[in-house]
Amino acid sequence: MFAKISSLGLMGINAFPVDVEVDIRRGSPYFDIVGLPDTAVKESRERIRSALYSCDIKFPVASVMVNLAPADTKKSGSVHDMAIFMAILRATNLVDTIPPDCAFIGELSLNGDIHSINGVLPMVMLAREKNMKSVFVPYDNSHEASVIDGINVYAVKNVMELIEHFRHIKTLKPCERYIPSATEYGEQVDFSEVMGQQSAKKALEIASAGGHNVLLIGTPGCGKSMLAKRIPTILPPLEFEEALETTKIHSIMGLVTPEMPIITKRPFRSPHHTISAVGIVGGGTVPRPGEISIAHNGVLFFDEMAEFSRNKLEMLRQPLEDGIVNISRVNGSYSYPCEVIFVGAMNPCPCGYYGSTRHECSCSKKKINDYRSKISGPLIDRIDLHVEVAPLEFSEITSSSQSESSADIRKRVVSARQIQKERFKNTSIKCNALMTKRKINEYCIIDRDSREYMEKIFNTMGLSARGYDSILKVSRTIADLDQCENIQKKHIAMAVRYRSLDRKPL
Repeated sequence: MFAKISSLGLMGINAFPVDVEVDIRRGSPYFDIVGLPDTAVKESRERIRSALYSCDIKFPVASVMVNLAPADTKKSGSVHDMAIFMAILRATNLVDTIPPDCAFIGELSLNGDIHSINGVLPMVMLAREKNMKSVFVPYDNSHEASVIDGINVYAVKNVMELIEHFRHIKTLKPCERYIPSATEYGEQVDFSEVMGQQSAKKALEIASAGGHNVLLIGTPGCGKSMLAKRIPTILPPLEFEEALETTKIHSIMGLVTPEMPIITKRPFRSPHHTISAVGIVGGGTVPRPGEISIAHNGVLFFDEMAEFSRNKLEMLRQPLEDGIVNISRVNGSYSYPCEVIFVGAMNPCPCGYYGSTRHECSCSKKKINDYRSKISGPLIDRIDLHVEVAPLEFSEITSSSQSESSADIRKRVVSARQIQKERFKNTSIKCNALMTKRKINEYCIIDRDSREYMEKIFNTMGLSARGYDSILKVSRTIADLDQCENIQKKHIAMAVRYRSLDRKPL
């Protein structure tokens, strides 16, 4: 007896179709699974046996062979349990015909319950692309799966529900589509809580408007972390396609919940400096996304940036420039998107008070140089804005005046992003920070006076070609915030002002 059931697997964040083929014939009793299964897949044999017994169904006393096709692609995890279970039932004629245009994904427990799995969203997206009409998923994953329109999603709590459905005893009904509500910012932190720091706030507004990376430099307690944590509150709301991209990554990492099945707010990730290199950029025996990919379409914040080892920081260089992490292994290559606004915060020296007029620095010149050398020139070049955050004055701390709210700043940011959306329509570029050299030449045209000014700046500051392009891109963003069609000298001057590490190299 033979049966074939459709399932889905994951490789990185990309799903692939899997055909579960079951052949049951007379012979010595055994149960084997082939098709490059990993240990978790092989262990499904015991889960399926126990789940059958929980339904008072005896496991076939015969030779049971399961093939997971394509046989040359590694299968991992417990995602195929439900499909193998249904294929055995179909091969033994314990359920009626199962339509070929439906798929099954889910993990079985020993008592027949169906447990949630990671990565449901990309798998359901592929099922729709393959013109499947329905997909059966664990009940706890149903909200996440129902985000995708154009396919019937059936939520299953246990295997008895499946058996009754295909025996036409008690038919399951498709889930209603989950439509996320508009993003709400009310419960988050707000820029109105930040006293003073007008220059730093303006820099973060520019960074948010153009998608630029930022480095905040200042003494302890001046508000670097406080400022960085409020950046998501002034970023534009996620568009639906961006939300799906971000949720795919969170889904395979198990970071979505039944209450919040789709990411509607831009991520903010702040790993500790003890994190491993693999934890930052991704990897492992079975490659998984790192923090830079989990923060895709959001903010990646490195507090105390100089405390991270130089090796970990250097691994950021290519992902920050390309917006993607490529990981190669023997069994395949994996690509994870990582278009983020990178924000770093650091002290000027180990004790934190170098250059301060209020505290005496206790660091030797060698300690200061060693501390600063952890951040290389090539990495600094990939950070468009270098912002010096000054300590607050007493009058600023005790001021009763209300600072500008995140909502007000966000309006200007959204307006500037809309200009960029029109500018880069029909391209893959989302914001000014992602402009290629060709686009910089096309959209960052400056007049003769500004060109002479830039030449002087270039020679005085010893800029690299990438640093020169960064100033032009930031100038373009400042002009967008000012609703100016052309870049003016004042826009360039402000961009240069936020290149403090080029004026005073580390």
